[in-house]
This record gives sequence, C-alpha cells and structure tokens, in this order.
Amino acid sequence: MPISEDAVREALKQVVDPELFVNVVDLGLIYTVDIQEADGKTNVAVEMTMTSPACPAGPQLIAQSKDVVGRLEGVGNVEVRVVMTPPWTPDRMTDDARDQLGIF
Repeated sequence: MPISEDAVREALKQVVDPELFVNVVDLGLIYTVDIQEADGKTNVAVEMTMTSPACPAGPQLIAQSKDVVGRLEGVGNVEVRVVMTPPWTPDRMTDDARDQLGIF
C-alpha cells in the first residue's frame, strides 16, 4: 500500500513535545512531507521546525520523528530536516493544541 502524507502526519502525532505535552503535528511544527517512490520503497523527507531556535528537545524530536515514520510499512529512507523559515508562531497550532495549552 502506498504511503500517503496523511499517514505520515498521523504517525508523527506519536511524537510529543516533552515540555508542552502536545504532539508535533498539532503544534504546527511539521511544515512539509515529501514522498518519493524508489526501488519498491517509499522515501520520506520531512521538514519541521522548533518552537524556538535553541529548543533543548530538538534532537529528541528529530530522532523520534525519524523512528515513527521509519516504522510505517513500506518506508525506506527517512530524512527529517529542521528549518527555521518561516519561524514558528503559536497561530500554526491546531484548535486541539490551543485547548490543551489553555490558549484561547
């Protein structure tokens, strides 16, 4: 079964920011998901950001993101790249994340 962007984003919801206790998708940290078929496998490239340039949880979030996407059936290579442009702002969060954090 082909891997879809929705499946990748759903898997990434397992990655929870250890300081905010909200997943990276609902926080709006996932910018792009690029899917390329190659040699019978699906390579996935994810561009994500952090809530701040000096985010201490950055390495953990990157490693966990690679891990959960890599466990999807049919996935080959997984690349997770951190980008800082455009900078993250709270308006990227979903309503669920806002509710969890008490932001109205």
